[in-house]
Amino acid sequence: MPESGRFRHGLIVGKFAPPHAGHEALIRFALERCETLSVWVYSRPDFTAMPSPLRRGWLREVFPVWLFPNLELLPDAPNPPLNDAPDQVHQDYVRRVLGDWNIRPDAVFSSEDYGPALAGRLNAAHVPFDPERRLSPISGSAVRQDVHAARQYLSPLVYAHFVQRVALVGAESTGKSTLAAALAGAFGTRFVREYGRDVYERENGALHPEHFAEIALGHRALEDEAIRAPGLNRFLFADTTAATTLMWSYLLTRTALSELHALADACAARYAHTFLCGDEFRHVQDGWRSNTEVRGVQQAFIIQDLRSRGVPFTELRGPLDERLATVRGVLEQ
Repeated sequence: MPESGRFRHGLIVGKFAPPHAGHEALIRFALERCETLSVWVYSRPDFTAMPSPLRRGWLREVFPVWLFPNLELLPDAPNPPLNDAPDQVHQDYVRRVLGDWNIRPDAVFSSEDYGPALAGRLNAAHVPFDPERRLSPISGSAVRQDVHAARQYLSPLVYAHFVQRVALVGAESTGKSTLAAALAGAFGTRFVREYGRDVYERENGALHPEHFAEIALGHRALEDEAIRAPGLNRFLFADTTAATTLMWSYLLTRTALSELHALADACAARYAHTFLCGDEFRHVQDGWRSNTEVRGVQQAFIIQDLRSRGVPFTELRGPLDERLATVRGVLEQ
């Protein structure tokens, strides 16, 4: 290391597919020892489910620029060599592209066998970090083999990409809230409550079209918050969707904002699975709900909406344990 105790410019090259705790530790180690650290994410073939711009984005979220101003994430470069090309081909490629970018690192940080040779090709020092993986006993290939089993090594910001959103829909008093909580417990994960109830009670039932757009946006924000929080495991269960909120807007105000229509349209791609809670339960009046006859109208509207949008769904019938078993059977196929 230079007499100053810090290298002028460090370099890390890797797939980061996906970034895991070992990568994070390596980057932090290098940041402490460099005035500037460049991280280059590349792979060929790339990973279609998590291409390099997405992986760079994850690193930027884990290492935000306002906290790590000396971290530089390098862009994609054209025509990288295949992953199984000889090491010297990769070394020549990195050297040529860095020269074109006028980047001349004086240190290469790595936990991999290719590190010393790459550093030598760049006339830089090699600084190894935890090559025996004692601090973070994980690798990118191991994460890709079973990302959910390895989730403890992933930042929640990264793991959110691999979590599937599961929608529970149905008319009022069809057991959605009870089922959402039960599913979260059964799968060791989280659920998102129905946000519309919060707004409905806040406004004492006097809702206007703008309120329903607020409900859909608020529920979406709760989902986005929950899916990036610790404690997720494979699935995030959502009680109600924007498509159901659209129904309520028409039932209670006879109209709906275009913004709410757009949010409802997005539901078809937003959720990996949709379950329709059957309406055979006894209707429970809690002081806010409509009557049993109106519930039947709501249920018919929701079914028609799912079919018209081409959203596949599984109908759930019977008591709670039967519904849990049906959901588990579908999700674990």
